[in-house]
Amino acid sequence: MKQNFSVKIIILFFVASLLTISCGSSKSVASKSKSNTKSTAKSENLRKLDSDFDGKISSSAKRIIKDAENYLGSPYKFAGNTADGFDCSGLTTKVFDENGLKLPRRSADQAGFGKKINISDAKPGDLLFFATAGGSKVSHVGIVHTIENDGEVKFIHASTSKGVIISSLNEKYWNKAYLHAQRVL
Repeated sequence: MKQNFSVKIIILFFVASLLTISCGSSKSVASKSKSNTKSTAKSENLRKLDSDFDGKISSSAKRIIKDAENYLGSPYKFAGNTADGFDCSGLTTKVFDENGLKLPRRSADQAGFGKKINISDAKPGDLLFFATAGGSKVSHVGIVHTIENDGEVKFIHASTSKGVIISSLNEKYWNKAYLHAQRVL
C-alpha cells in the first residue's frame, strides 16, 4: 500500500515537472485589452532585448496577431491546441494553421523552422523561443505581439500558470529564459 502511494507521488511530481518545463510560466498577466497590458520597468540586471521595429506590420502578421488575441484567457492544457486549452506550441500551431502556415507541433522543432533573426529585428508575428528550465534547450515559444515605442517586445503565449496571456521580454523570468527569435512569415 505504501509503495503504491510512493509511485503515485513520483508520477505526480514527474507530471508537474513536465508541465513546468514544457511551456514555462509567467508571474504577470495581461488582459484582453491591448491598452491594459502591463508595462514592465527595465532593470539593470536584465539583458537589453529590444527591437528597432519601424512600426510597419504586414497584413499576414496582423491576421496572426488578431487570431492569437482571440485566445487570450484560454486555459493552459498540456498537449492542447484548441480554445478549450493550449500548451505553448499548440497555440502557435493553431494560430499559424488558421492562416495557412503549417508549423511543426513541438516548440523545439519550431525553433528550427523559418529564419533565425536578431531580437533587434523582431516584429509582430515573429516567434520567440525560451529555455524555461535553464540551459539552452528550447522548451517554450511565443508570438511577438507588439513592440512598444521604447523597443520593449511583448509576446502572446500559453503560460502554464495563467493560460494564454501577453508578457514582456523585460520581465525578469522571460528575459533570463529568452534564447532567440525566428521569422516564419
